[in-house]
Amino acid sequence: MYRKEKSIQLKSSSAALYNNLSVLRPPGRQLACFSAVHGPSLSVVSADGLGFSHRQLQAKEGGMAVSTSVLTQAAWCVLPSRVLLVLTSQKGIQMYESDGSIMVYWHALDVAEHTPAQAVFARGIAAAGGRFICVGTSSGLVLVFDIPPKGTNITVSEVLEQHHDAITDIAAELGQAPDGAGDLVTADDAGTLCIWSTGEEFTLLSKIPAFGCCCASVKLWNGIVAAGYGNGQIRLYEAATSLLRAEVNAHARWIYALDVAPQTGKVQLAAPGHLSLCAASHPGILPAWSVAARGWPGRGCSLAPAHSTATSVASLQPPGPHGVCPAPFAAAVGRRGLLCSRLEAQQEPRHRQC
Repeated sequence: MYRKEKSIQLKSSSAALYNNLSVLRPPGRQLACFSAVHGPSLSVVSADGLGFSHRQLQAKEGGMAVSTSVLTQAAWCVLPSRVLLVLTSQKGIQMYESDGSIMVYWHALDVAEHTPAQAVFARGIAAAGGRFICVGTSSGLVLVFDIPPKGTNITVSEVLEQHHDAITDIAAELGQAPDGAGDLVTADDAGTLCIWSTGEEFTLLSKIPAFGCCCASVKLWNGIVAAGYGNGQIRLYEAATSLLRAEVNAHARWIYALDVAPQTGKVQLAAPGHLSLCAASHPGILPAWSVAARGWPGRGCSLAPAHSTATSVASLQPPGPHGVCPAPFAAAVGRRGLLCSRLEAQQEPRHRQC
């Protein structure tokens, strides 16, 4: 179960956007950084175990520009050689050093190619393949940026063109991808999912068609695609075959944030080989689900409720992904603050086949 700890007050409210919380914990340091966007600014909170420090990052677009636009997402991208803070907005994509002090790259969106009635923005951020950062756009394109170990010589190495609707989320493999399963998944407003293999050239491995509902948040763990939809469903797919393996009507309303925490031995929510999964939706209910894969791939899996918290939640970061928010800790962002919880051991829940 989760035990609520001291909440962290934000300097400004957080916008009700998909996946509007990012957490960074530098290795070997007793420091955790949290960020959430609202309007043209990014709120960053640093916690070192003794206290908190707050700062506001007012994003500026390109060169000498002084105007700002509405931010749609912010995320720290952890690569083997460096960590970048990536911001997306209505005007383009900005990349900063991890502390937000220096902007190292700016990519402007081509507004002229769109009609005045069509919204233009970037959304969906993920580090992939050890040296790439992928960012989605409202036109359905996914831009792949080649990131050097240092410096500002960042280039667009590839543009992925399989989506026809606005990108909602992008996720890289959190564990170890089975052979042929791919290591990147992209989702869009129509609910289409694309699974990719990263490398010098990105290869589309499979495409999961839309079924009439937006997929707002998606994660990839050990060849399992976990997707949260606008109808309140959580669906689990096998990445290698695109087959639906489990589904649950988890919420009464839209799911707009979802994450998974692979078992590391530090989290005792479920038996080894399971993972815990959290999803946030409009009513403010934040349940944690235990996912058991029996003989995966090629066989079934199950979902069981493990814990539920009623609060005002806009986005979340459960324990463990990428090692940036280590177990047994979880965080969720509400309108004016971060809700922090610590995961405590409990008996394994009974699972039900879906």
